[in-house]
Amino acid sequence: MRSGLLKQTAAGLRMVLLLTVVLGLAYPLLVWGIGQIPGLSAQAGGSIVSVDGKPVGSSLIGLNPVAKDPNNDPYFHTRPSATASDFSATDDTKLGLADNDAATSAPSNLSADNPVLVAQIKARREAVAKREGVSVDQVPPDAVTASGSGLDPAISPAYAQLQIARVARVNGLSVEQVTRIVQDNTSGRGAGFLGEPGVNVLAVNLAVQAAKH
Repeated sequence: MRSGLLKQTAAGLRMVLLLTVVLGLAYPLLVWGIGQIPGLSAQAGGSIVSVDGKPVGSSLIGLNPVAKDPNNDPYFHTRPSATASDFSATDDTKLGLADNDAATSAPSNLSADNPVLVAQIKARREAVAKREGVSVDQVPPDAVTASGSGLDPAISPAYAQLQIARVARVNGLSVEQVTRIVQDNTSGRGAGFLGEPGVNVLAVNLAVQAAKH
């Protein structure tokens, strides 16, 4: 009986050792190695965007920069976010238009007919219209609705177009220059027919800052 127990114990230990080597070492190293293949390494590393050798964000995460002077706002802005410092799911005066938390991904979990959400959307539309100097009926839907993640990196071409005049004026650039920047950073539909075109907010903000120098 003791001999059989020792054999079973030895077999179990060998299996633990084998699985540790295969699943704890070999498999992670294989996945890491595949991630270092040219063309895949950037995505595997988080799609980090660097300027002058310093990381400034990820092309996969939308960050909403906040202007020091709201009356002279130089930035393109993302969609509202449930991760924003000014958001509340119970207070319709907290709109989610401020800076958001890149370390947290979350929706508001408010239903489409929730009175808080309805009031927030109305207030967001008014706030965006005032910021851009347009009428409320010109504000596109993604300017006033948050995404499921709260961290979408892209906005619609319509929302980007709405912001061009303000960004150009505050940054001392021409409307044509900023329009060209938006066009250069607009992605098409996936595989030509999936999803909708989008404008990467981080990319256009960095390009605008570079164009000023």
